[in-house]
Amino acid sequence: MKKFKLGLFPKVLIAITLGALLGLVLPDVGVRIFKTFNVLFAQLLKFIVPLLVLGLVTPAISNLGKGAGKMLLTVIAVSYVSTICSGFFAYGSASWLFPKILEVGSLSTDAAAAKVFEPYIDLRIPPLCDILTALCLSFMIGVCCIYIKGTALKTWFDEFGAVVKLTIEKAIIPLLPFYIFTMMCEMSAAGKLAAVMGTGVKVIVTGVIVSIIFLIIQYVIAGAIAGKNPFKCLWNMLPAYLTGFSICSSSAVIPVTLECTLKNGVSEETGNFVVPLCSTVHMCGSTIKLAVTATAVAYVTGMPLTFALFANFVLMQGIAAVAAPGVMSGVLMASVGLLESILGFSPEMTALVMTIYLALDGYGPACNVTGDGGIALIIDKLFRKKVR
Repeated sequence: MKKFKLGLFPKVLIAITLGALLGLVLPDVGVRIFKTFNVLFAQLLKFIVPLLVLGLVTPAISNLGKGAGKMLLTVIAVSYVSTICSGFFAYGSASWLFPKILEVGSLSTDAAAAKVFEPYIDLRIPPLCDILTALCLSFMIGVCCIYIKGTALKTWFDEFGAVVKLTIEKAIIPLLPFYIFTMMCEMSAAGKLAAVMGTGVKVIVTGVIVSIIFLIIQYVIAGAIAGKNPFKCLWNMLPAYLTGFSICSSSAVIPVTLECTLKNGVSEETGNFVVPLCSTVHMCGSTIKLAVTATAVAYVTGMPLTFALFANFVLMQGIAAVAAPGVMSGVLMASVGLLESILGFSPEMTALVMTIYLALDGYGPACNVTGDGGIALIIDKLFRKKVR
């Protein structure tokens, strides 16, 4: 018989439910034990994120090569613009909507007036470098590998990336549900749970709606450039959207995305080039989900989040997202360091972002892959004659 394997989404739901229930009856000593794990895991995340960027972004850049020329650069540029625009659109929409549906400062320390549980061990694991240093170093090494043909260096970073990816898949991701469980248990014991759960549902619904609206805008623009009916093209991409929603991975949906893209009239040469590349560099849906969630957490914790500060975050997050492909919830993992280093989030705020982000993981990848089809329409219009 085939072994049954529980996915991350149901594990997260189970963790949230058990944590909420157990926190109501668990004695303080038990909550402090869980709090100890929570603090240690947060330190491990802070340590691994720069390595994730360094190990995955560097090979991704060096693998791009120089052969594809202008078409390659155009796809990367359009994907990056789409990704950061999705972040700004999500921030603007959330900033306008959340004051109407959320209570500012509802999860702040003063507002909660709840117990504070201290860990038994407060171990610090300093990262080798911060996230911005890792990004700069990744781009420097990746680009230089292309021009000096550094085969040995590229091979080293390929293997280093495999080590980091294995660590994420075998250690970090499996422990995430328990990390969320410990946080929910603490919040339940401290009397914060009702505010958290109410906030989470509103944030998720907002994120889904914002992502769909962004896709409509994206396809209206792509349809105008390509001379096609945007709503018909968007309808043709529905199988890719639903598959991405269920599988929760942009890379795994490439065959379905390519089939839907070709159905929209994109040439096979363009589709074969753009769709796999966009699964690596285009993360509009995941960025929307992260931006909406981060804005909500900042709002309910009473932390001011200015446009200038958020702009810095989005511009850097669009680059960090290159580290995401091939790693479950990769955009979230690659952005943890930016939440704390740029936005100034505390470990507790970051944990809350992760909980809401993972509570419905599918709509981010679904938006990603659907958006890939829109970019393919634009690139096909610009380069069809050149690739034939």
